[in-house]
Amino acid sequence: MRVRPSPNIWNTPELYELENRAADPEDRIATGMREIGDWAGRTLLDVGCGSGFHLPRWAGSATRVIGVEPHPPLVALARRRTRSLPHVSVLAGRAEELPVPDASVDVAHARWAYFFGPGCEPGLRELDRVVRRGGTAFVVDNDPTRSTFGAWFRRGFPEVDPDAVERFWSTRGWQRRPIDMGWSFGSRADLESVVRIELPPEAAEEALASHTGTTVDYAVNLWWRHF
Repeated sequence: MRVRPSPNIWNTPELYELENRAADPEDRIATGMREIGDWAGRTLLDVGCGSGFHLPRWAGSATRVIGVEPHPPLVALARRRTRSLPHVSVLAGRAEELPVPDASVDVAHARWAYFFGPGCEPGLRELDRVVRRGGTAFVVDNDPTRSTFGAWFRRGFPEVDPDAVERFWSTRGWQRRPIDMGWSFGSRADLESVVRIELPPEAAEEALASHTGTTVDYAVNLWWRHF
């Protein structure tokens, strides 16, 4: 199966790094995850880990952290980022064919990677295979129904049907925790550069023309399921 490119991070990893640093300044996503299924003392799998931005965070309390990423340049960046962390490994692989044994992870995490609703069934079957009984899987994705960024996303990607996405997850036993995370950039130039890698050109320019400052209210859905 052909890997679906992620043009924002694949083409401009340095700008995606800016986005990661600006996102969720109050740490609300990780807080929600801990409340549902903490990774402390456990094995965590990060599916579509990109350049490994979040791997050191998981490594702070997890016994073992495994990042899986299909894009070779990002695999190299993630390995470089975590080379001083002996309990972190980064593997080349895809969500549909995770390179880990059956029932080998306690917590699985995917953030804006592969699991976007209908069409990700092969990856869900892999989660069924690799997550141990008593484990938890998390998927973080945009909520287009609210927030400033949600409205931008809805204009930029009108083909995304949030009702269909919610039906997809809920009928498969997943639950949703809505989270207001936000973006907070160090400069207007940084915000503008990130908006332009996240939205189609016309939608990006419309969004920037209508918005001032360096912060954006941004809503996401934290989808989760216990195994």
